[in-house]
Amino acid sequence: MKKLYAIAALGMLLYSCSQHQAAQENSTSEVSTSAPESMQEPYRLQFHFTPPTGWMNDPNGMVYHRGEYHLFYQHNPDSTVWGPMHWGHAVSKDMINWEHLPIALYPDSLGTIFSGSAVVDVQNSSGLGTKENPPMIAIYTYHNAALEQKGRDDFQTQGIAFSLDNGRNWTKYKNNPVLKNPGIRDFRDPKVSWYEEGQKWIMALAVKDHISFYSSKNLLDWKLESDFGADVGAHGGVWECPDLFKLPVKGTKEEKWVLLVNINPGAPNGGSGTQYFVGNFDGKRFEMDPQFAASLQRKPLVASTVNGQEGIWLDYGRDNYAGVTWANVPERDGRRLFLGWMSNWDYANVVPTEKWRSAMTIARTLELENTPAGLRVASMPVKELQNLYQQSYTFKTQPVTSTLSLTEQASFSTPTYDLQLELERLSPDGQFAIELSNDKDQKVLIGFDATRGQYYIDRRKAGSHTFSDNFGGIHYAPRLATGATFPLRLVVDVASVEVFADGGKTVLTDIFFPDEAFTNVRLIADKGSFNLASGKITSLRSIYAAAE
Repeated sequence: MKKLYAIAALGMLLYSCSQHQAAQENSTSEVSTSAPESMQEPYRLQFHFTPPTGWMNDPNGMVYHRGEYHLFYQHNPDSTVWGPMHWGHAVSKDMINWEHLPIALYPDSLGTIFSGSAVVDVQNSSGLGTKENPPMIAIYTYHNAALEQKGRDDFQTQGIAFSLDNGRNWTKYKNNPVLKNPGIRDFRDPKVSWYEEGQKWIMALAVKDHISFYSSKNLLDWKLESDFGADVGAHGGVWECPDLFKLPVKGTKEEKWVLLVNINPGAPNGGSGTQYFVGNFDGKRFEMDPQFAASLQRKPLVASTVNGQEGIWLDYGRDNYAGVTWANVPERDGRRLFLGWMSNWDYANVVPTEKWRSAMTIARTLELENTPAGLRVASMPVKELQNLYQQSYTFKTQPVTSTLSLTEQASFSTPTYDLQLELERLSPDGQFAIELSNDKDQKVLIGFDATRGQYYIDRRKAGSHTFSDNFGGIHYAPRLATGATFPLRLVVDVASVEVFADGGKTVLTDIFFPDEAFTNVRLIADKGSFNLASGKITSLRSIYAAAE
């Protein structure tokens, strides 16, 4: 096991006693209090969702109801490795601070509880509640291991459960399964949403190498409408965990449908990842937008190909998988809100944590934008992240010709922060790196490679990774913007970095396991020169510490 380090290095803010007057003038709040001892474990992230104990993978059943964001998740309560799946459960008022609740769904005679979704049946179309008290409906995959071991192909079916008390207690439907298996081994992960134009429910279901769309008037009886995807996109592995939703095209009056498809393996930097398609949906069929389809098929696929892998990806890092969006977010909010599992099946079972395993990404807002490469989904952290903001420092405009220590200039040191920079390239071959490091010569580099024209995360020296030969490496992502300006945002926790480049048009998420926290941040112009046009670093309070 990795060397233990104190909570001060794990995420509790460390501030220098000799702060500059400039830093004091930029200060927004005082230092947070300490986290409970139970959250002082090695690598316990300080503002990302993690299970108290046990194994966690895919986010499930994400739904908003009566002022709460519900998060269910794939959970093995008895081990820190994947095993018999349950639905763990937590709720939040802001998608940042979470209250853990008892396990929502346990395995039964039909199987263990695999991934799925949840909705509020507002009109009580199912008849499982009332219009005055509409039911919350969970739709999930049953995985019958006994049938699988017998060599049968129909061991995955879809079941439902309902709750009449805001998700605190669940009753499984007496006539489960509601969707039987026609004889396909991979038949899972139902994502259900209300299709207003047709006054019906739509289920997107992952079926081997494609997505099948089903419809229902009552959430109980389902009809196959169409299939999509067997001959398009990335097919390096099995398709999983789909999501279908509508997004406005930013800056226009146009709307398009987005279909998320998770795939394992086959991601651009190896292992599992999330691709997507943009198009139109008429209640029966999904058809790609012609321009999006052209960009997907173009050779060479500069905007979408990394390391020879075709596809257009929501996140090019190694550690954002199985992500889907919240249902029933109020129209007055107007956002499409996303959360992903922050790990990769290449090594998820062996990362060096003891009592718990895996975390979720920070919640993100998705938008659809026109780019030089075509329509692309942009991701940015939800505004509620500001609920954790503490001390901040604003950097002055200045040239960067070699190395600039941002933490020395800000005069505070913390491994949990939100760093926002805008860099201007002063020479056409200029490239840069942001180095996160500790005093043990361990580091993560986030930068731009001018030769490749791509962003990257390099975690080869981020700490020992003997637990997996697939963990280290450099992970690349396309740059979808043009020009000499590079806006970057890094959301950094004690064991993760989420990089949002060019307004979220390019995103990379990686985890790491250093022996000491990365509290040093340097900006390096390793080729050419840059101008730091603007920048700000803001420390983030632990969600386990009391706000002051």
